[in-house]
Amino acid sequence: MKKLNALSESDFLKVLFGFFTVAFLVAALLMPDRGQMLSGLYRIISQPNKISTNYFYLGGYSATFLNMGLVALFCLALFVLFGATANNVSTLAFLLTLGFTSWGINVLNMWPSILGVMVYCLVKREKFAANVNVMLFSTGIAPLITELMVRYPRPEAVGFNLPGVALALVVGLGIGFFLPAGLAHAPKVHKGFDLYNAAVPVGMTAFFLQAVLYKTMGVALPAAPAAETLQVASRLTVNVFCIVVFGILVVTAFLMGCRPKDYWNLMVDPENAVSFSTTYGKAAFLMNVGIYGLFILGYYNLIGASFNGITFGIIFCMLACCNSGSHPGSVLPIILGYLAASWLFKALSDLTGGSFSGAINAQAIMVGLCYANGLSPISKKYGWEYSFLAGIMHYILVTSVPMLHGGYCLYNGGFTAAFVCLLLIPILERFTKTKQERLALKTERME
Repeated sequence: MKKLNALSESDFLKVLFGFFTVAFLVAALLMPDRGQMLSGLYRIISQPNKISTNYFYLGGYSATFLNMGLVALFCLALFVLFGATANNVSTLAFLLTLGFTSWGINVLNMWPSILGVMVYCLVKREKFAANVNVMLFSTGIAPLITELMVRYPRPEAVGFNLPGVALALVVGLGIGFFLPAGLAHAPKVHKGFDLYNAAVPVGMTAFFLQAVLYKTMGVALPAAPAAETLQVASRLTVNVFCIVVFGILVVTAFLMGCRPKDYWNLMVDPENAVSFSTTYGKAAFLMNVGIYGLFILGYYNLIGASFNGITFGIIFCMLACCNSGSHPGSVLPIILGYLAASWLFKALSDLTGGSFSGAINAQAIMVGLCYANGLSPISKKYGWEYSFLAGIMHYILVTSVPMLHGGYCLYNGGFTAAFVCLLLIPILERFTKTKQERLALKTERME
């Protein structure tokens, strides 16, 4: 443990990324269907990946874990080969990309947009090392890349074809080339209250491409995967894997010297956005990774989630903000907002004779909550009650936003969070005092 404590923050994060990589690759070899691992991986890369595509159904458990492990390995290799410095944004980029590899990203469709970022670096004469995070974020539109390679403009998949592959390369290169500009502008849109910053340019790009490739050209959008494909799931597989992985991280954090008071200090951090690994050290940060991961797993078990590839992946997508300000305390009000909204709209639907489909354990709602946690800075600045309200607003919007991008933006929930910020933050800034301002007023009255 002394060696871990002696590592720089960047090297420590790379070791953590390596741990996740090894965990998934080992799990792939332990799955009962490992005999179909390679054939399953081919099905994953050669079939449409429009969200929500359950890789447990499409390729099997072993192939899904293999895909996750290989993508994690490639992402880690980008950091190592280019000598990039890993930080809290890198944590978000790595875990977010990893989370999508069980339902949207694969070892093939990730590369066109990554190459686009590399072309940007060459043209602008910027170092690859400074843009590795951007390379990972660019994969948020990966399902569209597969769509272009194997199906577009047809309603059914026809397999890889030269025109489709060429179109996918052009689109992917274009996305990656222009993404850095969008990322630089995105914070002006949500003012730092959406931790999924890349969701804004990726979501807007998907919106534009859906309009160009489908709506404007009169090409019908293919249907989402059939509902029965989501039934291929394994509560045992997901729970065992997550408990072992997150448990190891908690134990390691203890052995590195993290104590309950250290983690408590992290939990009550008043800053709007912070790098936990920088501010509170490697051990406390690692404790948050393990505790927060178990918290997310526990919540999905509590609501009776079906642990398919999508549910498995969103555990890691939600975990992605673990080094940027999210922890069980900051996310709990948002979860309660989702629960309240589900109950409220079920009651209203019954009164109006509507057809309610927003149960708290519905697939779309579970995926939505995963990214609503990106609104946790609202709780830190304005208080839990406004974070609760943000959760309700996110619940309302999250199932409507896919109509904008046609189901090809993996960052749908983060994109939705940006809309919540556009609606809510101006009102809060005009009518609501921050927690610090309220505390200052209270102190002044007491004097």
